[in-house]
Amino acid sequence: MLNSSRIRNSSWNSLHVLAYTLVVFGMILASPKEAFSQSETREQRQTAYTLEVAQTQEAIIIDGDLSESTWQNAAKATNFWMSFPVDDRAVADEFQTEVQITYDEQFIYVAATCYGPGPYVIQKLKRDASTFWDGDVFGLTFDPINEGTNGFNFNTNPSGVQYDALISGQTGLRSSGGSSSTSGVNGAWDNKWFCNAKIYSDRWTCEMAIPFKTLRYSDDMQWGLNLHRGLSKDNSWHSWAPVPIQFMVVDMGYTGRMLWDAPPPKTKSNISLIPYALTSIIKDFEEGTPSDRKISAGTDAKIALSSNLNLDLTINPDFSQVDVDEQVTNLTTVNIRFPERRLFFLENSDLFADFGIPPMRPFFSRRLGLDEDGAPIPILYGVRLSGNLNSNLRMGLMNLQTKDQIDQPGQNYTSFTMHQRVLARSTVKGYFHNRQAYHLGEFQNNDFNRTGGLEFDFRTQDNRWRALGGYGLSFSEGKSTDNFFYNFAAGYNGRKIAFYTNWAGVGNNYRPDMGFIPRIEHIDDGRDTTIFLGFHHNFTRFSYTLFPKNEKINTHRFSLSDVLDFTKDGSTLIGNRVQMGYTLSYANSSFIDLEITQRSNNLLYPFIFTEGIPLPAGRYNYWDLAASYQTDARKAFSLLIGGEIGGFYNGKRWQYRLDLNYRKQPWGSFALRFEQNRLNFPDPYTDDDLFLVGPKIEISFSRTIFWTTFLQYNTQSDNFNINSRFQWRFQPMSDVFLVYSDNYTIEQWGPKNRAVVLKMNYWLNL
Repeated sequence: MLNSSRIRNSSWNSLHVLAYTLVVFGMILASPKEAFSQSETREQRQTAYTLEVAQTQEAIIIDGDLSESTWQNAAKATNFWMSFPVDDRAVADEFQTEVQITYDEQFIYVAATCYGPGPYVIQKLKRDASTFWDGDVFGLTFDPINEGTNGFNFNTNPSGVQYDALISGQTGLRSSGGSSSTSGVNGAWDNKWFCNAKIYSDRWTCEMAIPFKTLRYSDDMQWGLNLHRGLSKDNSWHSWAPVPIQFMVVDMGYTGRMLWDAPPPKTKSNISLIPYALTSIIKDFEEGTPSDRKISAGTDAKIALSSNLNLDLTINPDFSQVDVDEQVTNLTTVNIRFPERRLFFLENSDLFADFGIPPMRPFFSRRLGLDEDGAPIPILYGVRLSGNLNSNLRMGLMNLQTKDQIDQPGQNYTSFTMHQRVLARSTVKGYFHNRQAYHLGEFQNNDFNRTGGLEFDFRTQDNRWRALGGYGLSFSEGKSTDNFFYNFAAGYNGRKIAFYTNWAGVGNNYRPDMGFIPRIEHIDDGRDTTIFLGFHHNFTRFSYTLFPKNEKINTHRFSLSDVLDFTKDGSTLIGNRVQMGYTLSYANSSFIDLEITQRSNNLLYPFIFTEGIPLPAGRYNYWDLAASYQTDARKAFSLLIGGEIGGFYNGKRWQYRLDLNYRKQPWGSFALRFEQNRLNFPDPYTDDDLFLVGPKIEISFSRTIFWTTFLQYNTQSDNFNINSRFQWRFQPMSDVFLVYSDNYTIEQWGPKNRAVVLKMNYWLNL
């Protein structure tokens, strides 16, 4: 059981108490004014914002020119509302948007007219670029099941560049700068659809053709629908069905509806094959082995078993064209969690991943087919069934097998999850994950790991209030007790006030081999070993946002957060971080960010941050101050400059950061990231200067031909990396890649490994 008196004596301080006081104060403030103010219900909103869709008999040419007679007669969705930086008024007539939708037996067609003169900001011509949202944007989100939790998102810009994503019910708050958070938006998802745009003196127009085969849907004649637009001229966001200022415009709780004139047509056959072939040359200089030349092939397949249940298959997959991870300087005692970008794991990924709390997750797909350093482990096959069994019940089932090797047994992974919607936007869900070693043709009965659990995730219909709770267990050889995982949380998302708190914990023997629990492993550098310890974790955040009546300033945001970790028996503090912050966001997308942090870190075992003698076990208390400034991201040249100064365990740390970005619209993007961390320790411990330099060059010869070169110089990992990739998209979702990668040691300067890969994949719809 938790020993609260011990924790109070060991870790509680005035700032910690202040954090919880403000949460309680926030609940009091929210109650009379924000929390219980009754806005329109979802049914009322969908009645008020309804777009009727009729079938067309005319051939629609996707060229961005809305000259077809269908567009002269189709119903229009217009009268958009402001969503940011204000949400209490309609968009001015000069910048209104008109949207029309029609369909035939194969496609949903979308036409949009975005009024307002240029010049327009187009960050890149490359599909799904992370900077896509920093320019002029039009997009829409379909909720084919009309359940308010998951959807398909399609976007474009005045150059017809595409960005598509899956939207889950986990979408978070809008950031203080007005840009959208990535929470709940899976932009790594890709599918086959068509788009084009055209620019006029006072507007730009676009057309989309979205195959029914791309979507998962039932024969319901009412779909959830929202339309949105980002206007670079004043850094504002607009939506057709109003979305409160604190939420992203893709929030699934605030959709209107699309009303079909007949049940949407069923696809007769919905199978996509994506075969690939590659040839590569790989040289491992550290091992001193001859160059390895190989030719290989494999395939992915997407098979719709029903209109809303999908089967993904992969045989001998290869992910050599996937973007390399952007390296970071890690000055913590835990591993960094990098995002998943591999195609096979993306569709309906929330079914498997959205359990637990961030960053404590019982399932994390990057643990499958990759080692601890991110190097690929050969995958023989993967099978993945996911989607809706009915309008309220979703399920996911996956099985994946890695290759059995002499020095590394193969692993068989199985996952099963169920999500049952209850009430308006709440979910009861469960999971079971199994890892079983496979070696020399046999499953190893003593090498396994199994985890399972249940959760209840409660959300009010307007997404302002949330509460969740869950409990799970793991089972491994010799570890069937003290093997629990629990989590619960509560939060409120108001216009001005937002707060959130969670508690989670694991037992000493909880092992999620398919998950990610960062605090359970402790490295003892004195004995060169790893110790597993159960712990309890708490995170609390409170923020208050002001929206001044000032044309140049969007928001002032004040925040206070607290992170607390302590051992399972409650006797020992692991870490406590209390942070106060202030962010000033300007209408031109620039912002100033200030933070002051008090840290209390307890090294349970000796730990090495630099070369030489490990820091001794013990408790270290220190403060640091950080500041950063981001210039207008819409400009051709922009920069982020920041610094941090303060203590670091028993020493001092100075951090300097500079991000430079230059855009030659729309064909060129040139970026340079620089970060330096100077660590000074008293004798006899070793000082260090850690550098991270990352130039990146992206050239778009057209919307189908790209060249990207990414260099990363990281003294902490003693690695200099070159990754250069040429991509030719010769047909939609069909590519030729030529990838060159090279790694060098920095300290002794010599090659580690080098590879050249030529790969072609082809997306074939049957």
